[in-house]
Amino acid sequence: MSLIRIAIIGPESCGKSTLSLQLAAALCSQGLRAVAVAEYARAYYAGRDYQVSMADIEAIAAGQLQAEQHAAAEHDWLVCDTTVLTCKIWADVAFGQPSPALLQLYRPQDYAFTLLTAADIPWQPDPLRSHPAQRDWLLGLYQAELARQGVAYTLLQGGQAARLAQALQALGRAGLPKK
Repeated sequence: MSLIRIAIIGPESCGKSTLSLQLAAALCSQGLRAVAVAEYARAYYAGRDYQVSMADIEAIAAGQLQAEQHAAAEHDWLVCDTTVLTCKIWADVAFGQPSPALLQLYRPQDYAFTLLTAADIPWQPDPLRSHPAQRDWLLGLYQAELARQGVAYTLLQGGQAARLAQALQALGRAGLPKK
């Protein structure tokens, strides 16, 4: 079987991590070799102060891709809790544009399916989150970039159970999953 990558993206505090774990578990329950690939930024900032530079964003993007590559060695389905697209949005917001090095890592077409989480659940404080009042604006940045890249996506809304059901329905409509 070839590798299937599912991107779960969206603004801060919109349920991406929870959904990636739930979706990977649901796929595993169907007998698929699936895994949730964690957001690398959390590991990156675990041992350092949260101060963002372009070099940090580039390192996080590279680390995210390395985590996906590592997971692909043992799994056929990767449910990615964020992608380099998040790093691109981060660079746009913090610095006005991404660096050439970051753009070299940015490959939104690598994902068979993209799930975008809406900003309709309560904000949860976290040391890596900094835009509680701008989540709808950030969602618009994601939508605009996906449109610019020609990437189809499914917008997920509601609570945890609703989002998981919507994700599974969307995958089913696309003919996924298949063993």
